[in-house]
Amino acid sequence: MDENTVYMSNRTDVSSPVMDLLTDILRQAGLRHRVLDLRALTPAQALRFPCDKSLGLHVALQGPVYIHSPGRAAPLVLQSGDIAIMARGHDHVVGTEPKLDKRRIATIFDQPTGSVRPLTPIGRSRLISGAYQFWNAPIHPFLATLPDWFVLRGAELPRLGPIALTVGLVGEEAANAGPGAQTILHGLLDVLFAYLLREIAARNAEAGPGLGKALADAHVKQAIALMHADYARGWTLEALAEAVGLSRTRLAERFRAAMDDTPLAYLRTVRMQAAMRLLSETDKKLDDVAAQVGYQDAFGFSKVFKRTVGIAPKEFRRRDLADRASPWRLTAS
Repeated sequence: MDENTVYMSNRTDVSSPVMDLLTDILRQAGLRHRVLDLRALTPAQALRFPCDKSLGLHVALQGPVYIHSPGRAAPLVLQSGDIAIMARGHDHVVGTEPKLDKRRIATIFDQPTGSVRPLTPIGRSRLISGAYQFWNAPIHPFLATLPDWFVLRGAELPRLGPIALTVGLVGEEAANAGPGAQTILHGLLDVLFAYLLREIAARNAEAGPGLGKALADAHVKQAIALMHADYARGWTLEALAEAVGLSRTRLAERFRAAMDDTPLAYLRTVRMQAAMRLLSETDKKLDDVAAQVGYQDAFGFSKVFKRTVGIAPKEFRRRDLADRASPWRLTAS
């Protein structure tokens, strides 16, 4: 099983007509890799997906596929063309039977780097799966509040919509396994993952405050884009309001209605998420990390970091360094 980097831009261009906030959120949260597995499932064995640091993505190429997740009274059932995405931290087992036989459970990866398996023989349940890892728990509200399980039924998807078309390409490529199939499947899985997150954001916009609702408000979206593009700047509510063409009061009201938060509280979240990435991926001193995310000194930065993340920056870095020995942690190839 190859580990392939999901490359994301290191800069956010706020002047772009379409501000890719979702990409920036994923990058700052540390999403860089995913693993891929193709399986033909049989009643003889159920497969456990054990990494609690990842989001899981399953596409049923041929059903039924049963997903057994702790805390659920009954398994999720996927038929052909159905898609399930799980939030970070949900250990689960997939199989072909509605009742789980614990004696037949095998871990999906004998080693974290395993191998892609051919989808044979025809006639059995078939599944393609991916893992998208955020090793350190993301604090951005969009990622922190993803539903435990999000399922899209293939029969209900528009036939010519992007998700259905992508699933169709995945199925065709998995079945034919032509030259370059593995590269194509990895790319298609990335596309599908992004479409699913976009769909979740859109549905959340209808349900209440959140990223989807914020993106639907041009002024709020612009304010968020400005903060993502230059989170080290000493933004004030007045400066943001002037930049987006609203009064302070109006921006605060619309931001609260869209995100259930204040602009400056959101800025703090963006800064702390960026700080987590810097502490994890660089050896910068605390003073340098603090300056890079908009704080004048390490002391003030550390207080905010501990209040937001729950531990001091030095302890966060110590734990992160210790975690690098874990065989389940995906690293850049």
